[in-house]
Amino acid sequence: MEAITVKISEVSEKFNISSDTLRYYEKIGLIPPVNRNSSGIREYTEEDCNWIEFILCMKNAGLPIKTLVKYVQLFQQGDDTIEERKELLVKEREILNKKIQNMQKTLERLDFKIAKYEEKILKREETLRDMLFS
Repeated sequence: MEAITVKISEVSEKFNISSDTLRYYEKIGLIPPVNRNSSGIREYTEEDCNWIEFILCMKNAGLPIKTLVKYVQLFQQGDDTIEERKELLVKEREILNKKIQNMQKTLERLDFKIAKYEEKILKREETLRDMLFS
């Protein structure tokens, strides 16, 4: 059974990134090399799409490109790098957890400030209502 492949335009549309970005990701080693047909056209497999999805997820979480390229390089070296890959991901998870904690504190601060403004608005509305209906 032959694997289903898709063209770069379809992958671009699926992940909402440009074809140029996909080519760039491949060029810098952010995703493993994509197979090409006899005409030189990239043919993305489900595994290629899984890599793209993984990279986009990690980028959205704030992982540096340099770290992701290193991860892909290690992956391509095989099972001897499993522990190193795990350590890399554990380190990035710690960094991400710290960011999440800081963002949570910021969110709580914003919620507090917004609540204060809402209190002031309610007081003003009560004052206006009292003036209008007294």
